Amino acid sequence: MPMGSRIREVALPILAKGKDELRVLHFSDIHLAPYQRSSLRFIRSLSSLQPDLVISTGDHISSSRSIPLLIEALGELLHRPGFFVFGSNDYFAPRLKNPLRYLMPDDGTRIHGKELPWRELERALSKGGWMNLTGLKSEVTIRGVSLEFRGTDDAHLGRDDYHLVAGPRANVDLSIGVTHAPYKRIIDAMSHDHVDLIFAGHTHGGQIRLPWFGGTRSLTTNSDLPNWRSRGLTRVHGDPWLHVSAGMGHNPWTPIRLFSPKEATLISLQATT
Repeated sequence: MPMGSRIREVALPILAKGKDELRVLHFSDIHLAPYQRSSLRFIRSLSSLQPDLVISTGDHISSSRSIPLLIEALGELLHRPGFFVFGSNDYFAPRLKNPLRYLMPDDGTRIHGKELPWRELERALSKGGWMNLTGLKSEVTIRGVSLEFRGTDDAHLGRDDYHLVAGPRANVDLSIGVTHAPYKRIIDAMSHDHVDLIFAGHTHGGQIRLPWFGGTRSLTTNSDLPNWRSRGLTRVHGDPWLHVSAGMGHNPWTPIRLFSPKEATLISLQATT
């Protein structure tokens, strides 16, 4: 595995008694540029995990030239059951920004580069069988576990439109929400509809973290999510479980990650005891 990259492994006892374990590979925020060879090696290594299900929560590319490289690197993963949504850097190329903006209150201003060929990216990811969950619901059974999925477009761009997938959860073993940016309005809406587990990205785990009592602490989530929830599996009483990927990359204009290594997560959904 490339230096500075890691696999985070998490066990979550959330399935009914007697159900088989379900191994979910969750990644996000690759922001792939064509010259990032170490990122491509990391992506290629993920197939060896042999997950039962793959979930990608957006910001796959930084350049149109990255699409064929990403598809080649994902390889066999694209032929496993998979779901994805897009983030802002699937729609628009990154631009140089003052990084201090991320520490300031969000005034709603968004600075975009040129439009990226996101429809081409969607076709490429879907060709092997993955499903774009943007504004859609889907039900599937994997290893005897019935799953409902609902997905939104990017809340950071104000495109989430949760009403497209709103409504009570189906009669399934597990209801899963998938979104790019974990804004409170989405978590609250999915909680209201009794979703069990939400997957998101966007935060880069804070990207720059500082040493803190017993660990590290992020300075920002680039959303209204509290900083303590900037990566990993967390839960607030009464809400769904939330897993936020710290991401596999960064904006090419801000190529620094401090105490926040690039990562993908293998989550073992297990039966309760």
